[in-house]
Amino acid sequence: MPNVPIIDFARWRDGSAEEKRQFAEELGQVCHRVGFFHLVNHGIDIEFQEKIKSMMRDLFRLPLHEKEKISKTLSPHFRGWEALGTERTNGRVDYREQVDTWTDRAPRTEDPDKPYMRLYGPSQYFEDSVLPGYRALTREWFARCTFVSDALLDAMAVALGLEENFFRQKFGASTDRMSLTKWIYYPGSKTGQHGVNAHKDTGFLTLLLPDGPGLEVQHQNGAWLPVQSVPGAFVVNLGEILQSLTGQYFVATPHRVVTSRERYSCAYFHGPHLDFQVSQKLKLDPKFEKAVAASPFHRNAKFMARKEETAAGVGDMGSPHIPNTYGEQLWNYFSRAYPDIVQSFYPRSRL
Repeated sequence: MPNVPIIDFARWRDGSAEEKRQFAEELGQVCHRVGFFHLVNHGIDIEFQEKIKSMMRDLFRLPLHEKEKISKTLSPHFRGWEALGTERTNGRVDYREQVDTWTDRAPRTEDPDKPYMRLYGPSQYFEDSVLPGYRALTREWFARCTFVSDALLDAMAVALGLEENFFRQKFGASTDRMSLTKWIYYPGSKTGQHGVNAHKDTGFLTLLLPDGPGLEVQHQNGAWLPVQSVPGAFVVNLGEILQSLTGQYFVATPHRVVTSRERYSCAYFHGPHLDFQVSQKLKLDPKFEKAVAASPFHRNAKFMARKEETAAGVGDMGSPHIPNTYGEQLWNYFSRAYPDIVQSFYPRSRL
């Protein structure tokens, strides 16, 4: 794997038909070989980025009693603030504080055939009297990242030989999707505890705006490499669902955060509606399958282990299980990451 490449999105946004085709082909190769890249000229200006970073610093400086008012422990939809050490990655505690805001929508009536539908619901926000402009800024960041992600998936669709709007149509209406904005603070660990332990992302693709060192990506030979910052750029990585749908042609690359100093991150995770079918591979040109067959790394790419698989001794990223829907995939994530909250709200859950 080469160093994390830099992708200039202006070539897609402003290019001719031929330039867009060439860009998509090159992007497809990066998604196949690396699954990690810096995205520049993505359309979200530096001034707005700095406004978001400033707001995020103010958020994590709030008194504890204010943050606790939107605690994730109060939300059956897994939304809100969480203290250091709340989330787990394969049973290991992550040393970070964060706030999760998912796509807002009304809760769904309990469906015994689709228990993951309970994930739909409202997010929790700080009032303007506590953190001025928080709700508006969070929603604007959400909307801008959605726009960039949809356009990126357009280019990836072309790279895979699909219609440009393939993923937009499959993802459904924006109000039905389940995407996530995550504000993250790593205080730094003098003992070497990981801010977030080694993992693959759950969904389709992630836009990360880092503010500080510590992100590392795993080489195909197992070595961990630091990801250098590129001013104003997103770090983009692919998730397990996109890996699975492409028959492992695109890869979800393991990564982690290890830092001894403070670090902030704005992360956006792009997702479809909860009923999106993920168990059936896309119908692609046979050349993609041949490329996977020729690479042991791609052939052997798997999912993060479910909670019960980890207990049974399955490796952290060695699960052969492919969920049926995006909702099931998310529920697997919540079950292993927040077992206490699951037990609190859903003690008899079948998923």
